[in-house]
Amino acid sequence: MVRKIIVLLFLSILVQAQEPKPNIYETNCLVCHKQLSFDLGTIFFEYLLKYSDEVSVKSALVDFLKNPNSDTSVMTKVYIKSFGLKQKSELSKKELQKAIDDYWEKYTVFGKLR
Repeated sequence: MVRKIIVLLFLSILVQAQEPKPNIYETNCLVCHKQLSFDLGTIFFEYLLKYSDEVSVKSALVDFLKNPNSDTSVMTKVYIKSFGLKQKSELSKKELQKAIDDYWEKYTVFGKLR
């Protein structure tokens, strides 16, 4: 009987360990952006056009998400007037950086083209 319980416990732990856990980007960014008419892929390419490289894009994203204002936004004035600005991020610096890293990996084409 004890063996069966141990085996079942081990199997349940194994199954839970294999379930993919949502990342910070998915739970904190995608949830809201799925409701908006401007998707995160489009915003990514706007940042890339304006800031050119990974370091500059990530830095600009951190600055904007910590202190959103229309002067640093890549969104058009019409969009901002219609939908407003994003609220200041409540994520810690480490969480925000991880979310931005995941965002970069999802949409970047550098190193993925052949």
